[in-house]
Amino acid sequence: MDAHFPTPKPIDTQTGIDHMATIYTTPAQEAPHLVTALPGPKAAAWVARDRAALSPSYTRDYPLVARRGWGCSIEDVDGNVFLDFTAGLAVTSTGHAHPEVVSAITEQARQLIHMSGTDFYYPAEIELAERLVKLAPGTSPKKVFFTNSGTESVEAAMKLAMYYTGRKRFLAFQGAFHGRTLGSLSLCASKAIHRRGYAPLLAGTHWVTYDCPRSEIEKLFATVAPPEEVAAIFVEPVQGEGGYRVPSAEFLPMLRELCDEHGILLAADEVQTGIGRTGRMFALEHFGVEPDLLCVAKGLASGMPIGAMIARERLMNWPPGSHASTFGGNPVCAAAALATLSLVEREYLDNARQRGEQLKAGLDQLAEAHAHLSDVRGLGLMVAVDVVAAGAPCPHRRDAMIQAAFQRGLLLVGCGKSAVRFCPGLCVTSNEITTALRIFAQVCAE
Repeated sequence: MDAHFPTPKPIDTQTGIDHMATIYTTPAQEAPHLVTALPGPKAAAWVARDRAALSPSYTRDYPLVARRGWGCSIEDVDGNVFLDFTAGLAVTSTGHAHPEVVSAITEQARQLIHMSGTDFYYPAEIELAERLVKLAPGTSPKKVFFTNSGTESVEAAMKLAMYYTGRKRFLAFQGAFHGRTLGSLSLCASKAIHRRGYAPLLAGTHWVTYDCPRSEIEKLFATVAPPEEVAAIFVEPVQGEGGYRVPSAEFLPMLRELCDEHGILLAADEVQTGIGRTGRMFALEHFGVEPDLLCVAKGLASGMPIGAMIARERLMNWPPGSHASTFGGNPVCAAAALATLSLVEREYLDNARQRGEQLKAGLDQLAEAHAHLSDVRGLGLMVAVDVVAAGAPCPHRRDAMIQAAFQRGLLLVGCGKSAVRFCPGLCVTSNEITTALRIFAQVCAE
């Protein structure tokens, strides 16, 4: 059964009133619906203003200037409606502006917007921590540290690992992406541009091949990284920026076993894979593995900025003041997260599994028909396909295909060397999957 997501009335052109947050009805036109050439005149003007005022370090694949969104639809400032298969980079897990999330945000904002959870107490933060402790993989007692983003969650895990173990080395994987702050960046090995100009980073970080055999890690231990000096192994259960790579069934259990043997902490970065993205609340559930440290963000609050580092209770031996965050666990963000978790548990986990199977099946058919598509892969609604030329990665063709999809009203982004990723909101419908596949088929034919 398709997930149901009510969609809004258009903005009232006479009064200028936007009914988005309060009144939902069937739209006059389903996405995509383009009314101007792209970019439209208003979008082009906003892009020019952006270039004059914002940092050039931001990455923009195409000139989308969003005005509002609902479900898996985004409307730009010119009135063009796009089918969004990016979910704001795997963030809007329940879709854009889900009415239950909007209601939770609005009600909490009326009562309390901020009272730093680092220094005081308030119910929303405590309730969310209790909820996450119950949902996290495994049966061990756990505690939560709140952050504002994925990279901050990774930073918190790194600091706790160092504090608890007294060790200073870390092990990560080729293709990994864990964030852009200096600590988490030290673990990254996906794109040189992320690291260029920032050396030296945190010393004592080592990399091995993702989904490698145990022998490769043991060789590292025997040569350059003595295991008794390694604080933690950081791993994405499914690599995100590295190409939506799904490991073998044996890989994560092997890491758990290896960590237990050497007193190393296993830190799972579920910033992108968590909160239902793979059809389970956390991707580790597919592999039956309980981590020591769990990093969460992106889809946790359907677009509100919040992250969490969840750790086994026995590890949290750091005293007051050893780590903190003024905005972490913000009451408005926490309320949005509580509403998000309820929606994901109630209906979107099943939908992610079903629609993910539909999406992969459709991409498999396209890959059979087009030689420049290869290796359809993923779990749930975390799906990718490589774009190749003569069997080799072809990033230029991939980028051109993403641009062509945008011109047809379908929003996509890349990952890995030459992959196109599909990560729509977990509320995506069967019809929307079919529409996205139809547009992507047109792009492939072109």
